[in-house]
Amino acid sequence: MSPFSRFAIYFAEVARSGSLRRAAEKLHISPSAINRQILQAEEAFGTPLFERLPEGLRMTTAGELLYNDLLRWQKEFQLTRQKFDELQGLKRGTVSVGMVQALAEGSFAAALAEIISGWPWLELNLQVADSHTVSQRVRQADLDFGLILDPEGQAGLSVLAFAELEMGVVMRPEHALAQAATISLGELSGERHIIPGAPLIVHERVAMLYRHYDFSPANSISCNDIRLIKSLVLRGSGVTLLSRLDVLDEVRGGQLAFVPLRNALLRPLTLALCTAPSRQLSRPAQMTIQKLTAVMEAMQGSA
Repeated sequence: MSPFSRFAIYFAEVARSGSLRRAAEKLHISPSAINRQILQAEEAFGTPLFERLPEGLRMTTAGELLYNDLLRWQKEFQLTRQKFDELQGLKRGTVSVGMVQALAEGSFAAALAEIISGWPWLELNLQVADSHTVSQRVRQADLDFGLILDPEGQAGLSVLAFAELEMGVVMRPEHALAQAATISLGELSGERHIIPGAPLIVHERVAMLYRHYDFSPANSISCNDIRLIKSLVLRGSGVTLLSRLDVLDEVRGGQLAFVPLRNALLRPLTLALCTAPSRQLSRPAQMTIQKLTAVMEAMQGSA
């Protein structure tokens, strides 16, 4: 059962499709019936909801306001339905999670696999994107929560958990400096550097450090893909500066070594679990957050 009126269903479909004909085909109803509902609503509201154009219908400002409210009400009703299920002791629900590419492997992927196998009743919607895109989708309530990097640059979010992961030098385990407690940038002057390029979030940090020390490594390599950078380091093509997050699993597995920089100006990379301030989280979403927060705490402990 839907609590939304016939007009709301018709209006939302026309708003999505921009056409009475296409909306009618989708809803299996005549265009005239849809148009009649919209005209009656416009008369009742005292304002047009659509501009009638030769190529179709385009929402007015009033139409956009109504459409955004309808989307919000629909999302809130989905949450209400989940709460009804919880009251009846039913185990089912949907959780939507956004995360950055750095979490698509390793500990977080293992935690998600554990959730999937342990909670077969749960429907997961997983989206991988950059921090800005994930933040935007969280603010728009398209996602229950997101895992992003450096949340201070993303306004309008509530941080539920975070882990700070230091920056350092990544090299092969047999490198002469791999067992050092810390390394200065000067000790790397004879190395070939693989420099993280834009738009990687570590790019600005590394570029700032090189500028501060007027450090210009010869024959450097620039790369904007973390996986390729790690692959090149594994094959002995050079050393690189990354966050501990980027190489956590390779370091644990002994494939790569990570050594913190000594007296470095580099701020730690902050991994944050965020949600929209007004978002009401369902019980399944809270359970998922609890699982992923434990992974973040373990990650912080290993830093």
